[in-house]
Order: sequence, then C-alpha cells, then structure tokens
Amino acid sequence: MSSIAYHAASHERAVSEQDQRTWRISAISLMSVRVIQGFIYWGGGSRRFIYAPGKLNPHAAHWMANKFQTAMPGALLGMDHVISFMLHHFYLLYGGVILFSAAELIVGLMLMAGLFTRAAALASMGFSVLLMLMFGWQGATCIDEWTMAACNLAMGATLMLGGSGAWSLDNVLLRNKPQRADSGWFKWASGSRALPLSDTGFRNLALAVLTFVVVFNVGTYSYYRGSVVTPFHSGPISPTAHHLTLARAAVLADGSVRFHVALDAGTAEAPVHVVAAELLDANRAPVAQWNAEALSKMPKTAFNNDYAYNKFGPGPFGLRAAMGAASTVTLPAPTVHTGATVSARTLQLTDVDGRVFSTSLQDASGAVH
Repeated sequence: MSSIAYHAASHERAVSEQDQRTWRISAISLMSVRVIQGFIYWGGGSRRFIYAPGKLNPHAAHWMANKFQTAMPGALLGMDHVISFMLHHFYLLYGGVILFSAAELIVGLMLMAGLFTRAAALASMGFSVLLMLMFGWQGATCIDEWTMAACNLAMGATLMLGGSGAWSLDNVLLRNKPQRADSGWFKWASGSRALPLSDTGFRNLALAVLTFVVVFNVGTYSYYRGSVVTPFHSGPISPTAHHLTLARAAVLADGSVRFHVALDAGTAEAPVHVVAAELLDANRAPVAQWNAEALSKMPKTAFNNDYAYNKFGPGPFGLRAAMGAASTVTLPAPTVHTGATVSARTLQLTDVDGRVFSTSLQDASGAVH
C-alpha cells in the first residue's frame, strides 16, 4: 500500500471512529429519556398485572373497560366507534386489554434495558398516538392526557433516531456477536450503532419524524384547546362540564315516559346527578314532574343501558351515571292524571349543577310533536 493510500485509509478510520464516538456520546446522553420513557410504559403494564390486578378483572370496580368508556365521547378519527364496538364484544375487549397491557409492559422493559431500542421506541410512539386519539381530550384542570401523550411521542421519536448508546443490551448483543454490526435489520431495530444512513438521509428522516410529531401534537392541541391560530376554547367536547344528549322521547300509552340519554361530555372523575325531570307544554309550563326523590326510587329495570360497564341508574340524589354511559330510560307515569300529559311537548332534565337539557317529544310513529 502506498504512503498516500495508507494515510487516506487511516484518516477515514479516524473520521469514522470520531463519528461513532460523537454518536455514542449523544446516545448515552439520552439515558434518562430512555429509562423514564420505559418506566412510564412498564408502570402502565405492571399496575394492571402486578400492583392493581383489579384493572384486568371484569368484575372489579376499576376494570379497564370503564376507563375506555369514559374516553368514548371525545375520541378522534373514529376511535369512538372502535371503543363502542369493543364494549359490545367482551372477548375482543378483554383480549385487547390484555394484549395492550402486555405490550406496554414488554416495551417498557425493552426501553429501560436498551433491548432492540429503536423497535421499542417506535412501538411506544404507536402507543402515544393511540392514547392521544382516545384520551387526549380529557383533563379536569388542563389537558392532562394530551400533555403526557405529546411528551411520550416526542421522547419515542428521539429514541428511535438516537438509539441506546453503550449501556444497553443492544451493545451486549453486538459485543457477543460483532458480525451483527453488518446486519441492516439489527442496525434499524437496535440502538447500539448509528442508523445506516448517509448524513443527508438521516437529516431527511429526522425532518420527516419532526414534521409528524409537530403536526400531530400541535394539531391535536389546537383542536382540543385552540391557542395556536385561534383563541383558547374549551374544546368540542368539554372535559369539565357534564352534558346530556336526549333523543327519542315519547309518552307511552300508560303515561310513562321513555327516552334515550347519553352522558357525552364532562369529567370522568365524577358522575352526573340528574335531580329533576319535567314534561313541558308548548308554553314551557310544566305538566308533569319527577323530583330527586322520585328519580332515586326508580327500579333498575327502568334502565336499558347500552353498555355493560358505565351505566345510568338510580342514585342517592336522583339519577346517576358515569362518563360515557348511555341508556334508554323509562320514567314512571306521573301522579297527575295521564290526560295531563297530552299537552306535553318537551322533556327536560336538570342536573345537580343546574344545567338543563331537553328534547322534543315524539308520538308513537316517531314524529315530533
């Protein structure tokens, strides 16, 4: 080998070694991010499998189906229909909860240990997007669920690009079998080496990832709260104020009143309490009333709930329901003469905070009075 060729090869090796050293230092700098990102997802899975197994028990109060149902009213991109379908199919729901919890546990452990770090980081990004679409709208004082998912998405993206550095099982695998350094799949799935891309290719990938993360995070924030190009707003679905949607209300032949009601906004931390129900005539004057005591004494058979988890039912202060509940309710015939309800045109419910919700009555054919 000529002197010129020798020095050129030596220079190339030195540059390559310096590049690897620079990347290695950068990856090691991400240790805190990797470990905490892993702990977050490991914590989610371990709570269900180890520390709070009631979350995986369909008969327990904290069964995960109840949590999913609270997310349904504000879920994005059709996820509300997916959740509803799963709530109606128990085995699909139970299998999905177990698989998702196990995936969180495994991905969390992989990130903390630095095992196939890039693949685990990509999976964590998928979790963040899914959780954002389902729960991102919730938060009684701010958009708590959005904040966590937004940060986790950015952390996952950073780890996917940066890898795991020296202190990782990826590096142990490479040291035990050095030929893995020439394996494309190992470079892309693990984190012990820089990605097999040119500087331009890596820059383009990083910019594409940045664009996705920024557009998704900022876009959902703008949708939920504004404050980007529009003024601040409380969101299409309020995470703080309960809202009831009434439909298909009708006075039956025996004088009872049947209607469908859905709790489709508000905090998941507290149930709604309906303390009064009224039938109103065309002049908005009451023709029949049910107070909190009468509502609280209604039998459970008067409620035909859409879902088996969060439900409408009698409570200590009238009717009570948790977020996402929906039901066909039958109010008992009023104590006044049944004929008095002939002039009724509107059904009105009032909750404990004084909010009023109403719908027009229909006749037996479904026509609105």
